[in-house]
Amino acid sequence: MKQIALVLMIGLALSLCNLSERLHGKKPDAGSGSAGGGVSDNASQPEHAQPTAAQSAAIAGGRQAEWGRQGMTFTVPSGWTEAQQESQNLMWRSPGAGAASLIVSISPLADEFPMDIQPFFDQAKTRAKNGEVDELKWVEIDGLKGVQFRETPPEHADGPRRLQWMAYRKYTGQVQLVNVMLASEGKDFERHKDAMYGILYSLKITH
Repeated sequence: MKQIALVLMIGLALSLCNLSERLHGKKPDAGSGSAGGGVSDNASQPEHAQPTAAQSAAIAGGRQAEWGRQGMTFTVPSGWTEAQQESQNLMWRSPGAGAASLIVSISPLADEFPMDIQPFFDQAKTRAKNGEVDELKWVEIDGLKGVQFRETPPEHADGPRRLQWMAYRKYTGQVQLVNVMLASEGKDFERHKDAMYGILYSLKITH
């Protein structure tokens, strides 16, 4: 289980590699033409996070995952437990074999850093064109607009598959990149999928 968590954290770090590129004045490659199905490219009219009946049911009767230092709260299914809480990282996990994880990372940025989330959308759009992402859209959660994307099933069943939402916010006077990831091994993703979306859309975030 520790190895799985390590793989997921490495994946999270890779997803943030674009941040370091932007800090050095580079931009991620943006795909040209259509990225294929599952892509909603209207940044001016993001979807409002609205769980389906199944997604709401998956977290019904659950518990609060509170991250007081970062002004964030999620609802997770009963039985999920906190695995890590630090100043910039939070992790909760489901019980049993084939567990799913909620992993949240905060990246503090300079005051003058441009809060432009479009490059992350463009990067995910390129991945969608390459067959690595099967859902991509702008989603507003608790009044904060971000980019939501879901990876396609991995080549190997025990490889990680992720659902992510990324957004910028100003919190306690600090510019931050918020990265929320729900993940499991590919073979277990469908089993956890409704709970993952339910958890993501339950987010309450101060901004």
